[in-house]
Amino acid sequence: MFGELNDNEIRGMLGKHFIGHIGCHANGKTYVVPISYAFDGEYICCHTQEGMKLNMMRENPGVCFEVDAMESKIIWKSIILWGSFEEIIDPLERRNALKTLLDRVYPFIISKKMKLGAYWPFPPDELNNIKGVVFRIRIEEMTGRFEEYDNLETMQAG
Repeated sequence: MFGELNDNEIRGMLGKHFIGHIGCHANGKTYVVPISYAFDGEYICCHTQEGMKLNMMRENPGVCFEVDAMESKIIWKSIILWGSFEEIIDPLERRNALKTLLDRVYPFIISKKMKLGAYWPFPPDELNNIKGVVFRIRIEEMTGRFEEYDNLETMQAG
């Protein structure tokens, strides 16, 4: 059975996961890359280094963000949202976004990209000492879909 996720299910999924794909477009080029994130209930918060995605988002702040949850080939959920890139410069807002990123639930094993600097796993007393660029996505529109089977025997017979 295919279906649509409601707003609460989409927000729940955003809060549960920590890797998404961000899509940006500028100067005739589209770029989609995975990124670790945290959802604070209102924004998608991210930490990154200078590079192509930042250059493109600064040029065109309209972005797309996608998260998948794949249990199997026939049981999955996928959400897509559209929004606006906002680089966080204000020290208090930057500190709050970094705290959101540090407070998320991490998997048992994480990649180097998910670690917020050399202080890992212990943050510095002053979070703004963490190098890199902190940004958020202001969510403007969201959608979600899923596929699941209530009865695996019915699916195999059909």
